[in-house]
Amino acid sequence: MVKLSFLKVLRERFNISRLAIKYSRVTISFWIAMVVAGLLAFSSLKYALFPDITFPVVVVNAQVPLETAVETEQKLTQRIEERLLPLAGLDQMVSSTYPGRTVVTLYFHVGTDLNSSSREVEKTLWQIAIPEGATFEVIPFNLNESSAVSYTIKSDTKDLKELADIAKTSILPEIAQLPGVLKVNLLGGGETTFTALNSGSELTKQAPEIIKEEQQRDNPESPIPVTPTRIRFNGKEALAFQVIKGGDANTLDVVSRVEEAVQRLQGSLPEVQLVLAVTQANYIREATQSTIDGLLLAIVLAVLVIFTFLRNWRATLITALAIPISLLGTAIVMAIYGFNLETITLLALALVIGIIIDDAIVEVENISRHLEAGESPRQAALSATNEIGLTVSASTLTIVAVFLPVGLMGGNLGQFFKPFGLTVSAAVLTSLLVARTLCPVLAVYWLKPRQGSREQGIGNREQVTGRREQGTGNRARLSRVVFDFWLRFNPNYRDLLRWSLGHRKFVVGLAVLSFVAGISLIPLIPQGFIPTLDRGEFMITYTAPLPQMPSASQFGDLIDKILNLGGFDSNSEESKSLSLSNSNTNSDTNSDLREQLKPQLSKPKLSKSGFNGLFPIKSGMQLLLKQSEQVAKQLEEAVLAFPEVESVYTVVGVQGDPNKGNLQVKLKGNRQYTTAQVQEKMRAALPKISGVTNSVEDIQFIELPTQKPVQVALLGDDLEVLGNTAADLKTRIERLPGLVDVEATGQNNRSNRITEIEHVNGQRGVYVRASLNQGHRLGDATEEVVKVAKMVLPDGVRLQLWGDSALSSHVLGSFAGTLTLSVTCMLLVLILPFGRLLEPMVVGLSLPLSIVGAMLALLITQSDFGMISLIGLIFLLGLLDKNALLLMDYVNQLRRAGLSRTEAILETGVVRLRPIIMTTASTILGMLPLALGFGAGAELRQPMAVAIIGGLLTSTLLSLIVVPVLYTLLEDCWLGLFSGIALRASQKSEVRSQK
Repeated sequence: MVKLSFLKVLRERFNISRLAIKYSRVTISFWIAMVVAGLLAFSSLKYALFPDITFPVVVVNAQVPLETAVETEQKLTQRIEERLLPLAGLDQMVSSTYPGRTVVTLYFHVGTDLNSSSREVEKTLWQIAIPEGATFEVIPFNLNESSAVSYTIKSDTKDLKELADIAKTSILPEIAQLPGVLKVNLLGGGETTFTALNSGSELTKQAPEIIKEEQQRDNPESPIPVTPTRIRFNGKEALAFQVIKGGDANTLDVVSRVEEAVQRLQGSLPEVQLVLAVTQANYIREATQSTIDGLLLAIVLAVLVIFTFLRNWRATLITALAIPISLLGTAIVMAIYGFNLETITLLALALVIGIIIDDAIVEVENISRHLEAGESPRQAALSATNEIGLTVSASTLTIVAVFLPVGLMGGNLGQFFKPFGLTVSAAVLTSLLVARTLCPVLAVYWLKPRQGSREQGIGNREQVTGRREQGTGNRARLSRVVFDFWLRFNPNYRDLLRWSLGHRKFVVGLAVLSFVAGISLIPLIPQGFIPTLDRGEFMITYTAPLPQMPSASQFGDLIDKILNLGGFDSNSEESKSLSLSNSNTNSDTNSDLREQLKPQLSKPKLSKSGFNGLFPIKSGMQLLLKQSEQVAKQLEEAVLAFPEVESVYTVVGVQGDPNKGNLQVKLKGNRQYTTAQVQEKMRAALPKISGVTNSVEDIQFIELPTQKPVQVALLGDDLEVLGNTAADLKTRIERLPGLVDVEATGQNNRSNRITEIEHVNGQRGVYVRASLNQGHRLGDATEEVVKVAKMVLPDGVRLQLWGDSALSSHVLGSFAGTLTLSVTCMLLVLILPFGRLLEPMVVGLSLPLSIVGAMLALLITQSDFGMISLIGLIFLLGLLDKNALLLMDYVNQLRRAGLSRTEAILETGVVRLRPIIMTTASTILGMLPLALGFGAGAELRQPMAVAIIGGLLTSTLLSLIVVPVLYTLLEDCWLGLFSGIALRASQKSEVRSQK
């Protein structure tokens, strides 16, 4: 009695619908205000492709007058690393050491203040005992400060120098002052990059230092390496300006402002053509619009499902209104947290359509059922909401319990999924409030009582309303088809349920078998991470052979030999830069001198490590840049021969290296082949240039130095062993199917010639990286690489996953922990409405029923089992527990009303079947547009939708019989356990009394 009275009081306190109905005008006014606020909030949301993610990165670039990489490592790199490794907030540290130069990159934990970390790094470096003559610079990187758009600058009447002058005086200053722009870089022409700063940006505060630095870069004696660039567009040399957005600026906003400014400039500069070369904006617009279209179609299909079942336009309208109102309420929360309308949050909104409408369906359907029983609208609303108020509230809170841990995940992964988890939580809480307040009020005013009583499910109701539907066209015919099916299915389900209760072992065995089958399918499914997006663009990177740099002593001897030849102008003995004197030397003499210098300049060769101020920087780099451009021309010629190619934008001299270049290839929209297919064809068609390595790669939205998805690090002490192992592993990986453009670092290191030394968290290492061919997934490829690597690893060398390979493994581990926490929180919440552990145990045991359907759907469609599909599986947990909760709560209510357990279960099956089927059907149809994979960004949406549809189909069908069976089975076990304990206690008591 105490327990029943407690639940009764709890239900009444949860019935906020009573207050909403009593103060109906206040309720309606509140939701009108929420709609207005939601519209304002929605209009303030920005469009993006992914959430804003901050990676605090600090780079230390140090120079020292030392001749070998090993000596530089011992006297500079190790000293820097030893002092920087203990820094607070440091996540990882990697370094690359060359003769006389080292680059140390520090990755800090998410949430670490970048400026504070940068200052701490610089402060620590000043305390290090470094060799005399060593210099260093500390460069903080905010990876959100990325390139938003690039335009080429061309003219039929002006040369590149004239165009550069126009760009510096007329174009860059205007673009740089646009809101959201951090700076604008002028690229090309073989000149040092010219940068225009936004006067309102934080970077402008450092302008004097930046200007000074740029002056140093132009000084041949500067220790800071500088690389001019050359730009080519569709096979012709050009200039370009690159717009860098601020870290907190929205890409689409910045690009839109730049487009408007370009139109103005084009009108004032008629002899200059500004042509769009590269931008992310177009794909972002297409992807977000495709997701929005899918969301709108999901809403329409969900409403059609409701009308088909309810066959009452008033009830349908009340239920349908819950969707936009809940979404607008969610927009308020998104605006408060600063979220964008991007793929992840839009996916969250599309997924919760079924849940949003579920709360309203249950409320309106229950009110309609009470109306059919002859109650007045007001009494029906009060009775219905009091009957299911606690159940609906608890079921919604379980969904929040499932998704809130996702929104609270830490690290880089947490930044990605925080908007998803919080958006889902906000949406379902808002929908609960709508269902518990607005829907009952509207039902009181709009729904009309019907004559007749309810006997068999919805039978009599349909007989009463069927005549009203006659002659109303296709909608009536569709509803009649559904109704006829329902009349046949309802009694059949009741019979199936009765049979299942009599064959509980068989049903439990079927449930266990389905779970085992689902788990066994996992190895057969492609193991991915984040699906590759078909953007219609990709990158071709190349590295040309680089001569080796002479040592300092060799270079000094070479200068003396050159000076002894005569014909040179040298103003200082310390000058590192030499030029031919035009006044004393004619062209023929220059040619003769070049011939005399060739043997000296060709031995020893120039190396990457030589750009440290000991080489005549400008002349040497210009020479290398021209040689690199010849490589770019050959690659461009092969690329432009493809009919699918629309444009090629080439940058020669990237990442501070004149021998490196990027070709960004844009494909035509009406092409016959996918981007992956074109990439595969292009790999085979690119020319084989002696000494040149090239790679066809997907474009990353966050630009990182190494963008290949498959990466492993080999760690050890012996550089020659590491290099040989890397070379051996590279050869073996190249034989694996699906892995292309394999590269290895350190394979050229020999005991007598060490050119580059890499460290991972202070330990020597080398990297092996590879790209994926069409149809191959990251997880499968990583597994194969690890298997091969273990076969070749010698003693003293260990393997460590890196890049996306490591991140995907970390993601699975994080999701496993999050999933466990979500299920635990959900089960704890379920204790609230029932006051015992039985029902939560039933829910927990029924959750695996979705596995077989989800895995089977992923296998059939060959969708990735990765991060996106895992979100779908978590989403299924929330839906399944709602269905189980609806069933068991009503069973308990009927049992308290006097029905036997079996009769209560059979009656519950008939009554609750319709809202469960309606919710499932609306969710599946809502996911269908996303599962079909139409529009830009479909690769990201499809795996989640496929997993949800497959999981819902099997879990709904199985749970309708498994949940009641588990309910009876566990209750019998529960009662048997306690009766056994009571019996043993009674027997012991009798024994004591006899004694």
